[in-house]
Amino acid sequence: MVEYAIIGGTGVYGLDGDSREEVVDTRYGSVKVYVQKHGEKEIAFLPRHGAGHSTPPHMINYRANIKALESIGVKKILATAAVGSLNFSYPPGSLVVLEQFVDFTRFRPHTFYDGEEGVIHVDMADPYCRDLSRALEDTAPTAGTIISGRGTYICVEGPRFETRAEISFYRSIGGDLVGMTNVPEVVLARELGICYSAVGIVTNWCNGMVSSHISHSEIKTIMDTGREQLLKLFIKVFNNAGSDGNCGCGEGIIRI
Repeated sequence: MVEYAIIGGTGVYGLDGDSREEVVDTRYGSVKVYVQKHGEKEIAFLPRHGAGHSTPPHMINYRANIKALESIGVKKILATAAVGSLNFSYPPGSLVVLEQFVDFTRFRPHTFYDGEEGVIHVDMADPYCRDLSRALEDTAPTAGTIISGRGTYICVEGPRFETRAEISFYRSIGGDLVGMTNVPEVVLARELGICYSAVGIVTNWCNGMVSSHISHSEIKTIMDTGREQLLKLFIKVFNNAGSDGNCGCGEGIIRI
């Protein structure tokens, strides 16, 4: 059983070194995961967008991904997300722990519970695992990683980017970051009682925030640096992880 997993977003496509490939079949589809041993612990890596970044955000099979990780025994997930910044405190290059989200997606399957097991709700008041998020912040200095703070993530459907009017609105409701992938991923993890936390890699200012545009080469440099820092941090967090605490991630299901 593999208890720990990393979900890599844009620019984060694998762990360095040799991995054991596993194909996991679920009722939602088959998923490839890549397992490596780090110290005494095995860690699974799942590329969110598939091999070669082949799947756009609105077409990702989120249910298959999360179900596959549960099927191999995963109890804790750390994820990356490339994001645009709505907050002048988080310039490009910042690493921000996600704390809340606001969901503006429209067409994605958002749940494992479609009525076959009765009416089931999930408590999402605090969507990200408090223990994992705290561990990221506490471990960052020893991993040589600077966490800029926490933020509220606005999830949009994609694949298009946002208008200036939309960005103005998202800022007005308290958004700090914009991305296209963290919902329903975080919701599905909570439905299965899996601890989940994520870090946004700020690649650019959102439309209308500044007059200049960041270049493709600058974005690539940011992603390369963010990837290296976060994978090192994630592995260190997992290596330091002890027994499950009292985070409450496994207690969010409400059956009617």
